[in-house]
Amino acid sequence: MSNKLKTHFFGFITVLIWGSGFPFTRFIGDEIPPYALAFIRCFLAAVVLVIIGRRCKMRKPFSRRDLGWFFLSGICGFSMYLICFNKGLETLNSATGSIITAIAPILVAVAAMKLYGERINITGWVSIFCAFAGVVVLLLWDGILSVNIGALWMIVTATLFAGYTLLTRKLSKAGYTDIEVTTYSAIFGAIQTLPFAPGALRAMGEASMAANISAVYLGVAAGAVAYYTWSRGISIAERTSEVTNYLFVNPLIAAIIGFMMLGEMPDMGTYIGGAMIIASVVVFSLKGSPDSVEDGV
Repeated sequence: MSNKLKTHFFGFITVLIWGSGFPFTRFIGDEIPPYALAFIRCFLAAVVLVIIGRRCKMRKPFSRRDLGWFFLSGICGFSMYLICFNKGLETLNSATGSIITAIAPILVAVAAMKLYGERINITGWVSIFCAFAGVVVLLLWDGILSVNIGALWMIVTATLFAGYTLLTRKLSKAGYTDIEVTTYSAIFGAIQTLPFAPGALRAMGEASMAANISAVYLGVAAGAVAYYTWSRGISIAERTSEVTNYLFVNPLIAAIIGFMMLGEMPDMGTYIGGAMIIASVVVFSLKGSPDSVEDGV
């Protein structure tokens, strides 16, 4: 299998699993609080990835400076990311939450432009404006005095994930393998969420079996497996956008599974704002950036 086919395979598998993460998190509901669930996901992901990493002969970090980058990627991709993700889904349905996080590829491109001089053409800027106009529609659909706080949490989630994507590329370019990048990020994420461990144990003891199984699925599949396939795809891609573009499939997957699992029906604001966001991300991905972020961070 060529690297191009592998890139698309890893990208699709990742969003398929991540798309299911929205309804599974909603399914758990308030049985396991957001901070406790963040620890469970980080801890399980770290354990599984360490086991895989040992079989892959994972190396130690090359320098103390790299430990700082892994600490930051642990925040952006695991600890703070999952806290914001869980908080956002307390008040958003699966489709709406996944639509907002679909702006991550645009945030990656904007960050690359600011930090490394990557160019964005006129079509790209129009797409960015339309995407954020779609976010405003989602935020204000029910009126300016009834802004859904979950949407704000999800905007932060998308921003953190954009940072994680750039850091993944940077560390891969520094010589780290996919499993090393993902595992060390997860380990730091687990360390950062350790203060929530006692609450997580209490919550799991009181939660239903279905909620606990869902939490384990989120930690192992949506955590370890999907993060590894994401890093793998990013590291072998000719262009980062070949992988990040798959993120706009997330809303469709999340909406379908959310409807099947929870009977969720998005409101008209989600349809209108979501269409604006997804269309903008697709146009931006295809026409908006003459350069890619391939030179890394």
